[in-house]
Amino acid sequence: MTAIAELVNATKTYYCLDCGVCTGSCPVARVFPEFSPRQIIERSLYDLEELSDRTLWDCLTCAQCSVRCPAEINFPEFIRLMRDEARTIGFDGMPAHNGMLQTIMSLQTKHIHQHRTSWIEDGKTKETGDVFYFVGCRPYFDVIFRDIDAGSIQGAQHILKILNLCGVEPVVSNDERCCGHDALWNGNAETFKQLARLNLDTIRSSEAKQVVFSCPEGYHTFKYVYPEYFGDLGFEPVYILDFLADKLNQGVIEFKDSEKKIVTYHDPCRLGRLAGIYDAPRKLIEALPGLEFREMIRSRENSICCGTSGWMNCSSCSKEIQMQRLREAKDIGADTLITACPKCQIHFRCAKAAYHLDIEIMDLYDLVADLLKMD
Repeated sequence: MTAIAELVNATKTYYCLDCGVCTGSCPVARVFPEFSPRQIIERSLYDLEELSDRTLWDCLTCAQCSVRCPAEINFPEFIRLMRDEARTIGFDGMPAHNGMLQTIMSLQTKHIHQHRTSWIEDGKTKETGDVFYFVGCRPYFDVIFRDIDAGSIQGAQHILKILNLCGVEPVVSNDERCCGHDALWNGNAETFKQLARLNLDTIRSSEAKQVVFSCPEGYHTFKYVYPEYFGDLGFEPVYILDFLADKLNQGVIEFKDSEKKIVTYHDPCRLGRLAGIYDAPRKLIEALPGLEFREMIRSRENSICCGTSGWMNCSSCSKEIQMQRLREAKDIGADTLITACPKCQIHFRCAKAAYHLDIEIMDLYDLVADLLKMD
């Protein structure tokens, strides 16, 4: 049995009913009608060497097709494994931003000395302790996307501020690496495993019992993917929203009054469809004073992707998907689109800058930090 046949068998894509629900649900297919998850599956079943097809890399792996699939096929996993095989015979997607992010990922697999914590200004951290704050690639994003004000480092500063106000002085480490999410989903499993091992060594040496994430991709990767490869991690991955919910219920944090504004929320794919976290961000937004929350037409499990994944194949299709999303926000009268993912924020700010749109793009935790009562 060929490798392709094995992955078709492992992901049960032969259960495909050829019903077309996936194609009708796909945000890429809405822009490029020639793209079809169903047809990718069909070609793979009939031609087990169909690895050079560029559509393998057009897929956003957003899982919108999977949540609607009557046969419950895990199409994103199928695509990921197909990309693994494609890379082995020399086929790859087109890296965005001249491949800078892929180069940074590769460099982090080496024995390098980083200054990842240089963004810390007045926050309190520890060398070892019970709580580890996994910052992710935020320090690199601000350098690459400074022309659109990525806001990634500011987001990290605000998370540290929130943790400190809750009485937590987390471990923040220069030895942390990229979580490996992008390498994994781009078909580079070996780079993913190298990054993961380095991260596990760093976290375990910190004696942390909990690792707090503010990036949905990092959280999903640690929570669901790392155990598949490495077994019991020895610590608990915690998403920052769960942490904040406990502190709100305990009355540890309170918010000050703010000016009235109409806001909406964009569900990141890895936080929503892949991790099932929908209610927590909405409850937090509704707890913030002065905000009128309105839901977009496509939300929760029906929310659309921000337009690109893994820093690959950014195209006119990506921009159209982003524009559709920002128009949805404007159509319901929102002044601000809130998201809980640093990548979503970058992609929407990029579209806003390119098309001069009159809408604010804001990270949820920046908003929380701005409204915190400090005494």
